[in-house]
Amino acid sequence: MAEILSQRWPWLLAALVAFAVYGATLIEVHPPGDSRPGGGSADIQRLAERHDLNLLFILIDTLRADRLSAYGYERETSPVMDRLAASGIRFARHLAQSSWTKCSMASLWTGLLPARAGVTRFNHALPPEAVMPAEVLREHGFRTVGIYRNGWVSGYFGFEQGFDVYVRPTSKPLPPDVRRQNPTLSTLGNDGDAVDMAVEFLRLHGGDRWFLYLHLMDVHEYLYDEESAVFGTSNADIYDNAVLREDWVVGTLLDYLEGAGLRDRTVVAITSDHGEALGERGFEGHAREVYPESTEVPFLLSLPFRLDPGIVVSQRSTNLDVWPTLLDLLGLPGSAETDGQSLLPGVLVAGQGDAETASPTAHAYAFLDTHWGGSGPANPTLAINEGALRYVAGRDSDGHAVEELYDANVDPDERVDVAPERPGDVSRLRELARAYMALQPIWEEPAPELEIDEMELNQLRALGYQIP
Repeated sequence: MAEILSQRWPWLLAALVAFAVYGATLIEVHPPGDSRPGGGSADIQRLAERHDLNLLFILIDTLRADRLSAYGYERETSPVMDRLAASGIRFARHLAQSSWTKCSMASLWTGLLPARAGVTRFNHALPPEAVMPAEVLREHGFRTVGIYRNGWVSGYFGFEQGFDVYVRPTSKPLPPDVRRQNPTLSTLGNDGDAVDMAVEFLRLHGGDRWFLYLHLMDVHEYLYDEESAVFGTSNADIYDNAVLREDWVVGTLLDYLEGAGLRDRTVVAITSDHGEALGERGFEGHAREVYPESTEVPFLLSLPFRLDPGIVVSQRSTNLDVWPTLLDLLGLPGSAETDGQSLLPGVLVAGQGDAETASPTAHAYAFLDTHWGGSGPANPTLAINEGALRYVAGRDSDGHAVEELYDANVDPDERVDVAPERPGDVSRLRELARAYMALQPIWEEPAPELEIDEMELNQLRALGYQIP
C-alpha cells in the first residue's frame, strides 16, 4: 500500500492543491527563524562526506542581480535573500549564458555553452543523451522532483530527464489584491501554487533524501500585491515590487523547512536564467540582447549551517559553473563533458579572506540567436566578458555587423562604447567570438527539432513570447 501511495502521490498532491483553502495562497510574513548551527570552511569541505543532505534549487525567472539589496541595490527588495547571503555564499559577478529561458536553461543544466548544447531556437530540445544533474542525483539515492511554471522548460523540450516527478503546478485564481502588470500575459496562478505543491511534497517525503527544483515566474510576470506595492508605479518600480513579493514567497518555503526540521540538512541554491532590461538602452524585457541588465544574475548558496560572516566570491562565475559546484559540494561526480567548473576552490579561498588569489573564469559568454522564435536564418549576438571588459558583437536592424566594447572599470554602468579607442582589445575578442561561432553541438545525434503542437504553443504565447 505504501508503494502504491508513493507512486500515486503526484495525482494526490494535485488534488490537494486544487482543493486547498483559498487563503493558503496569501503570503504571510513571519519573523525569520534560523536554528542552523554555525560553521566555517572546514564544514564546507566536509559536506561531501555527509549522506543526509537534501538540495533545494530555486530558479527565479527574470531576476537581475543588481535589483537585489544583497548586490548593492539601494532599495530593500530582498530581505530574505539578503539574510541568506549574509550567512551563506554570494557570487558577486555571475553571468547567465543567454537572455532567453530555454537557451539559458539548456546551458545551465548541461554545463555547456549554448553553441555546444545546441538549444538556440524555439523548436529545439535537449536530446536523451544529455546527462542531466537530476539523473546523477537520482542514481545516488535522491528522490528528484521538479515543479515549473515556465513552458520553455517543460518535459516536452527534454528538461524532465532524471526527475521522478516533473510537473506544472495546478493554478488557482489570484487573490483579489494581486496584480499582474505585464499586459502580454494571460496565464493563471502564481508562485504560491508552486510553493504549495513543494510543501505537500515535503510533507509526504521530507524524511527521504530529496532534490527539489522550483522554477518561479512571478518576477517575469511583474506580479505584486498591495503589501509589496511600495516602490512606485513605473515599469521599473513594479519590477521591484515583484522582486519584493517573490522574496517573501521564497521566505515561506524556507520557513517551512525550518519548522519541519529540514533546514540544517538542506543546501539551498538560488539563481536565475536571465535578467530584464528596464529601458537602459531603449530596450525593455528580455530575449532580445545580451547586455548586462539581461544577463547578470544572482547566485546564492545557503548551507546547512550559518557562516559568520558570509562568503563573497568576487571572481567572475557563470551558470555553467552552478551544477559542477553543487555536485562537488555534495561529493557527487559531475559530467565529463562540461564548459563549467566547480567554484568550490574559489569559495574556500574567499572564505580565508584571500579572494584575489582565486582562479577566475578567463572568458564568460552570453549568446542569443535573435531570430530564435522564427524559421529564418540565424542572427546571433554574442557577449564575451574578459575581466572588466564586455565585448558585444551582432548585427543591427539593417543587417550590418556591429561591435561594441565596454570597460566597467571606468564605466560601471557599461553605457559608453570604447571600441573605437581600443582596437587591440576588439581584435583579440573578435577572434574569440569567431572561435565560439565555429563550435558545434556535442551530441552524436543532432538535438531534436520538434513540431510543437498548438496547445504547447498557446501556453508559450501566454507568457508573452512572439512565436509562430
